[in-house]
Amino acid sequence: MKKNILFLLAGFILVSFIGDTRKIPSVDLKSLDGKTVNSAKFSNDGKPLIISFWATWCSPCKKELNTVADAFDDWKKETGVKLIAISIDDSKSSSNVKPYVDSKGWEFECYLDVNSDFKRAMNVNMPPHTFIVDGSGNIVWQHVGFKEGDEAQYIEVVRKLVKGEKIEH
Repeated sequence: MKKNILFLLAGFILVSFIGDTRKIPSVDLKSLDGKTVNSAKFSNDGKPLIISFWATWCSPCKKELNTVADAFDDWKKETGVKLIAISIDDSKSSSNVKPYVDSKGWEFECYLDVNSDFKRAMNVNMPPHTFIVDGSGNIVWQHVGFKEGDEAQYIEVVRKLVKGEKIEH
């Protein structure tokens, strides 16, 4: 019985450790101007990254990114954070992404994941799904869904990363 408990505890610790050190998987994406970009090369010169999965048909996704866009200049000046928006629109709706992004004036990087390869590699089931990555490329925090006020959590996690503080899940 004791061996089983120790085995389960060791497995839990290992799963927790793996979850805390997950890196961005390597998947080819398309930029809005049609260039191929590999997600493993996402970086921000040692500063935090926010990666947000969204779609043009997802109202909470658009609300999240529009809310963040309003505060993003201040966040960027304060912390140096970079935001990368990953559209999971399929081949039928992906033509709506660039016009939507242009109409909103988003100044963050946007990529298309038309085949949902990156979505699957990141275990995204429902958008919006937001990840925060530390300056070393480790995924340290994630959040599913969006309601007003969630953006305060995002910048708080980024501030902690910049200060070198531990991130709680």
